[in-house]
Amino acid sequence: MRASIGRYWYAYAMVLPVVVVIAVLVLYPLVQGVYFTFTDINESTIANPVLDREASYEFVGLRNYLNVLSGDASFGAFWATLLRTVIWTGTCVVLTYGTGLGLALLLNRPMRLRGLYRVLLILPWAVPAFISAFAWKYMFNSQYGIINQLLGSLGLPQPVWLGQSDLALVAVIIVNVWLGVPFMMVALLGGLQSIPADLYEAAEVDGATPWQRFREVTLPGLRSVSSTVVLLGVIWTFNMFPVIYLVAGQNPNTRILVTYAFERFFSGASRDYAVASTYGVLILSVLLVFASFYRRALRRQGELV
Repeated sequence: MRASIGRYWYAYAMVLPVVVVIAVLVLYPLVQGVYFTFTDINESTIANPVLDREASYEFVGLRNYLNVLSGDASFGAFWATLLRTVIWTGTCVVLTYGTGLGLALLLNRPMRLRGLYRVLLILPWAVPAFISAFAWKYMFNSQYGIINQLLGSLGLPQPVWLGQSDLALVAVIIVNVWLGVPFMMVALLGGLQSIPADLYEAAEVDGATPWQRFREVTLPGLRSVSSTVVLLGVIWTFNMFPVIYLVAGQNPNTRILVTYAFERFFSGASRDYAVASTYGVLILSVLLVFASFYRRALRRQGELV
């Protein structure tokens, strides 16, 4: 270790500021959040220098975890919210991956104005998410939105998209897929272009149909890219707070784990920091478990070493 530090001291010196920043901005809040889960801290028991009030919260052990995991509605109905989160995440990732793969396959073929199409399809990714969210919120407006106006012109019903119904979840899924498709398309397009053309030529010589070439050449060639983008998509979507909050607000029909943690931390007469922190730790735990099993499955398939 001493020899390594003496030889590569400049590398450690350049990395040290990043380590310090991560420790201050990530590790310390994480440790503090985990500690809060074992207390009854809330707005009335936290220290407040402005009011000259000292902290009065107490250690309660695993009570917060037991209350949350019991599924009690007063603690956010954890299991029902987790199920909605899984539905939201799975639907968004499947639609985003499928749409991105389809567009990548189209753009991988020779065509006129292919560069223009690529730029246009990347625009949703280039526009800030909050601008896209507000634009879609206006388009989903039941009275003035262009979507309902188009449905009305076709003689179809004009629903209240962002009301207290499951249509609100459908609306935010549409917005999230719109925002996520460009990244998926670009990543998969890069994967497609890395597949040797000789494989397609050999398959065609062997008499393989387009579907067989897609199944036997394209999909196996995209496994490494697909495994990465799917994992990233699950993590990002599972924690996707801005789209849901900006489009639907505090709507119980679009409530997922991360939005409920936000509501518990920043809303209500008595902000319950302990329960909000408990949700945060449970979200992290769910994602760590999923990532572990996902990587293990990939390793069995030979995608990871």
